[in-house]
Amino acid sequence: MLFSSIPFLYYFLPAVILTYFFLPMAVKLLLKPLCKRDGLADKLCLKLRNAILLVSSLVFYGWGEPKLLTLMVFTIVLFYGCGLAIGWCKRTLFRRLWLIVSIVISVALLGFFKYADFFVDTFNSVTGLSIPLLRLALPVGISFYTFQCLSYTIDVYRGNVASQKDPISFGAYVALFPQLIAGPIVRYIDVARELDSRTHSWDGIALGLRRFLMGLAKKVIIADNFALLMKLFRESDQPSVLFYWMYAIAFMLNIYFDFSGYSDMAIGLGRVFGFNFIENFNYPYLSKSVAEFWRRWHMSLGSWFRDYIYIPLGGNRVSKARWFLNTLTVWALTGLWHGAAWNFVLWGLMFAALLLIEKFVPALQKLPSFFRHVYVLFLIMISFVLFNAESLTQAGTDIIGLFGLTGAPLVTKETLYYLGSYAVLFVMGILGATPLVKNTGLRLNQTKVGAIMEPLVLIILLLICTGYLVDGSFSPFLYFRF
Repeated sequence: MLFSSIPFLYYFLPAVILTYFFLPMAVKLLLKPLCKRDGLADKLCLKLRNAILLVSSLVFYGWGEPKLLTLMVFTIVLFYGCGLAIGWCKRTLFRRLWLIVSIVISVALLGFFKYADFFVDTFNSVTGLSIPLLRLALPVGISFYTFQCLSYTIDVYRGNVASQKDPISFGAYVALFPQLIAGPIVRYIDVARELDSRTHSWDGIALGLRRFLMGLAKKVIIADNFALLMKLFRESDQPSVLFYWMYAIAFMLNIYFDFSGYSDMAIGLGRVFGFNFIENFNYPYLSKSVAEFWRRWHMSLGSWFRDYIYIPLGGNRVSKARWFLNTLTVWALTGLWHGAAWNFVLWGLMFAALLLIEKFVPALQKLPSFFRHVYVLFLIMISFVLFNAESLTQAGTDIIGLFGLTGAPLVTKETLYYLGSYAVLFVMGILGATPLVKNTGLRLNQTKVGAIMEPLVLIILLLICTGYLVDGSFSPFLYFRF
């Protein structure tokens, strides 16, 4: 089920919200006279809410493909059991054994479903054999919830958090539908307290719904329309050099508004249900270095690789050769995490090389701010062209096309037509990728007129998004394939 779909917006979400808030309240009123201990009714109410979240999340996940529920339930049972075993065992050897069990099984499942055909195809290319591909359907969001579960058992093993004893609460954490299929990657340690004790308020619900609607608008109005332009580029018989540039910039804005829009929706829904998820984006296109870009882009993934891969490998507190290897390993894995294809691996290694260059060429940081900003945007654009290519050959063609090396004309009437048609969208995208729109909205909201107009603006955005969805002019979230 998609957040940006009529069934979710008008059937599933309202039903879940009403059930989540009113059913536990009714049960609480019935049980309160029978509960002699102070706070017992409130605890039972929260447990019921966690159960509602778990059931609704499983329905959400199994909506399109019920068979995937088996894998989800198995994942919940596996990590719940391993977490309990790690918490109960006193000897380090046994604790480590259960940690290894959780890592090996989960990574094996991820590798089987996501990378089996990639490895078989690569093996066939190297050996000349023709081993048939498995062509398995990729379980939606498996990369995200696998990393979340791994952070749980690792943190329990490290003693950073106690194991969760309540299977319902743990299941709700793993399957929590707001961030289940495209992040942000929420670590158990960050929501452990809220699973057992959280508060709800009208202000929190209002802020959450506002954040959700803003994310929906980013996805449906901006990202999906850039996706249409990218489709037109692929369908063009002879794209011009200008069209190559329009495509590259369109994808930069498309992937940002698509993914940050989903993150906004996830964070907003989390707030509605009393959870405070971490931020995932912080205007990455304002960066003046590649390192800064990765501190601002998909922050939950970057911090996960840092804390669970890079630092355990030794980080930069090792010899220079080992540090190089650590950096290359982490970024190769980062690329592979995004997709089972060589362009993703090269994409990750490209960033490893750029980060190492920045580290050993300090003169780059002494350049004027404007030039640093331009060179970072250019490199990010090239990286995303590689990222979005269906093959290395296509990536090469798209990149050299930016420099006019494909023999394409500089500009055509077709390109000028599309440039005029999408000019307003480009302006919206560029401005929306800066804090300007958000800050302007916050200042207006502090005025009486702005406070009155805000609900109307949000309703209008919802109606516009609904119009797009009814028309069918939308595309799935990019990160569903990861």
